[in-house]
Amino acid sequence: MKFKPTLMKLLLLSLVTIFSFCKKDSNNNVKTDSAYAQYGTPFAGVPNTTDAAIYQVNLRAFSQNHDFKSVTAKLDDIKALGINVVYLMPIYPVGVVKSAGGLGSPYSVKDYKAINTEFGNLDDLRALVDAAHAKGMAVMLDWVANHTSWDNAWTANKSWYKLDDKGNFIPPTGTNWSDVIQLNYGNKDMRAAMIDAMKYWVYTANIDGYRCDAADFVPLDFWKEANDAMKSITTHKLLMLAEGTRADHFKAGFQMVYGMGYYYDLKNKVFDASNSLSVLQNTNTAEYAPALPGSQVVRYTTNHDVYLSDGSPVNIYGGKAGSMAAFLVTAYMKGVPMIYNGQEVGTTQKIDFFYNTPIDWSTNPDMTAEYKSILNFRAGSEAVKTGDLAQYSSDNVAAFTKSNDKQKVLIIANIRGNNATYTVPPALAGAGWKNAFTNAPVTLGSSLYLQPYQHMVLVR
Repeated sequence: MKFKPTLMKLLLLSLVTIFSFCKKDSNNNVKTDSAYAQYGTPFAGVPNTTDAAIYQVNLRAFSQNHDFKSVTAKLDDIKALGINVVYLMPIYPVGVVKSAGGLGSPYSVKDYKAINTEFGNLDDLRALVDAAHAKGMAVMLDWVANHTSWDNAWTANKSWYKLDDKGNFIPPTGTNWSDVIQLNYGNKDMRAAMIDAMKYWVYTANIDGYRCDAADFVPLDFWKEANDAMKSITTHKLLMLAEGTRADHFKAGFQMVYGMGYYYDLKNKVFDASNSLSVLQNTNTAEYAPALPGSQVVRYTTNHDVYLSDGSPVNIYGGKAGSMAAFLVTAYMKGVPMIYNGQEVGTTQKIDFFYNTPIDWSTNPDMTAEYKSILNFRAGSEAVKTGDLAQYSSDNVAAFTKSNDKQKVLIIANIRGNNATYTVPPALAGAGWKNAFTNAPVTLGSSLYLQPYQHMVLVR
């Protein structure tokens, strides 16, 4: 069959038009209408926020090799803790110009679509994600939207950044972050490039969401646009977590927001200043006030920032028993529990994310066992995860129940370094309780004598 010249021209024009909408990215994937070629099969097991338990990985501390392969090799241990979400600190190349020292801050991003070679390569990241998915765990990346390094390729577009009155790049206002420069969210092209880069990793590495760094510094309308863009990827169920304290993050579409106020009240007011446990009850209420259906606050007793500034939980909360009491209350009161690598072995060494500071995983197996008990019981208890919260705390003892129509769970924890006597409310006294971790029967009298930092979980 022969084509007429006019028809042939129309066909050629159509082909040119089609290919003009396609281009190759740096990894040779065809990019069409801003959607990249999908690597792998989107993970169907991404947990609901009410079921999530997050494990934060600082690659520079995780192993002597500080690489993706080391994390992949230890995924069984992470899962055994009761974890179903692995969150990786920034994986991108780090800026060299005006570096903050050591290996540079992982939050000084030089290229949003590349991998820091100290951690491995794209195939290594994909292997980690594949292995996590095979074990029933989702993987989140850290996303740094507020600023870039001084030598990021985006600096070729000066209008993409905030500038001083002389047209020079500037660090984020009100910070001492001299190794990074502030992006300009008044620029539509920059915003589009940022969202495009976020989509890139969803398709190229099959990841399951983002923990968004310094979210308070980035305007609401961008976060709304970015979250809407993530939701438009209907092949994936993506988790979006904001590191911030603004009340509008849930409104912007984040399902999870950091409980930063809870951490500081727990440390500064309850443990350091010996204020009443009512402080935590009030903070819990305040942090959930702007929450929407399905929204959750992420609760932690340490993370990479506060570990570096405040020290190990073992030191912050009065020793091993105190750190476990603090974590139990934090993980069960309400919200999504998050732990930072090394916390589960009670490490007290300095972990500085500007350097390679490998964790000694051989310490405190008793603490590891208790973290497993706490998180795995939570994983199997709908009452703890979504049940009604009733508070019975005294000034020195945290006491509360989580309950539904099938189960009541009672948490009691002396959060002082002294002996305490807790007056048991009549509603909680009596027989019928058992230890949630050992199944041993427990009867509560009218009072309960507790040693320093003694804590327990009872169920009936």
